[in-house]
Amino acid sequence: MATTVVTAAPEVTDLYVDHISTIPANAGKPAKLFVREHKASLPAGSPRRPVLMLHGRSVAAVAGFDLPYKNYSWAAELAKAGFDAYIMELQGSGLSTRPTMDNHKNVSPTPAQRDLLSPNPNPTPYYGPVEYGAQLNNSQSDWDEVGKVVDFVLARAGVTKLDLIGWSAAAQQLGPYAIQHPDKVRSLFLCAPIFPPNGRKSAPGTDFGAPVPLPVSKPEGAFAYPMTVGTKNGVESAWRRDLGCPDQREDGILDHVWKAMMAADPKGSQWGGKVPGSPEGLNRIRNSFWWGWNSTTVRLHDILGDKVPVCIVYGEHDTIINTAPDLGLLYFSTPELYRNIPGPKKLMFRISCAGHQVVWERQAKLVHTMSEHWLKHGKVEGATSGSYARDEDGALTLLEE
Repeated sequence: MATTVVTAAPEVTDLYVDHISTIPANAGKPAKLFVREHKASLPAGSPRRPVLMLHGRSVAAVAGFDLPYKNYSWAAELAKAGFDAYIMELQGSGLSTRPTMDNHKNVSPTPAQRDLLSPNPNPTPYYGPVEYGAQLNNSQSDWDEVGKVVDFVLARAGVTKLDLIGWSAAAQQLGPYAIQHPDKVRSLFLCAPIFPPNGRKSAPGTDFGAPVPLPVSKPEGAFAYPMTVGTKNGVESAWRRDLGCPDQREDGILDHVWKAMMAADPKGSQWGGKVPGSPEGLNRIRNSFWWGWNSTTVRLHDILGDKVPVCIVYGEHDTIINTAPDLGLLYFSTPELYRNIPGPKKLMFRISCAGHQVVWERQAKLVHTMSEHWLKHGKVEGATSGSYARDEDGALTLLEE
């Protein structure tokens, strides 16, 4: 059998996929979904192998999967390995359409959030009600957008199936999508996935129908605004909680991460900072209402772990994805996700010296390699199933998950 050797640099193209929005803020209106393509350089006539990558709640996909620093670009590494890597951004994130939320008046009504906007972009704090008083996106609108881009990628590559890679809260979109469309998904690779075992249920009598009624605008309520904003110091504070090793990340890496995040949000990059006309930048974050990802739905129709094999990778110091069981909807457990996947084609690795931001840490290359092996061979570290702890020397310990 001939072996394909990739030698030339991959092609990088920025694309926009046309979509008719199902977000309440702009329902029925045209929207643009940003997609970055890292196309592998393969011999003419070679079959394409597309991979679609999706971001989490608060970081634009291009900053997470395509950090322009050293070899941290996961998408570029996949393209070098012979895969066509597509990075997509949902509405309200990154360079995709941001419906009815470009105005700073649509930020959270809490004083702490409003104060971040003074003096940039406004010379005085804004204390009035938000102009669009409801959450921005929901599970169905996210699934619709993933579906639109999946169909675009399949048609562009001339294939019938692709692989899905998600980081953090992307599990909320990709898990249910794979269950609903196993005919289009070859496999699922989840890095630091968010999984709420007691997550919101779907409407009675449906697999993934919207809960009735959906939340409506209420003054100062949790779903009374479409977005919040985050700061560079906020990213650093959350990251520090996950640092359990002295050399877990490179010195100065935060500056490269924040620069990439601001490049993906040109308007937010002009907000924030205490000196007029000298913005520090704010990261605009969608306020979401999600349902349909819990210990019941993950088992539906025995899809995951069977028709759609699943590989999970997470860091041992990740404080975001594993929380206390008494937190209700905010109880997250990656091991519970593994346990609830019904089929036998499932793998999970807890990797040492890594946290929730592993895609920007020294173990990022390991995650790249694991994903490449999973995509090429359906196994990682020689294993096709099971749950393992991987230490810094590469030794594996089988876990009872």
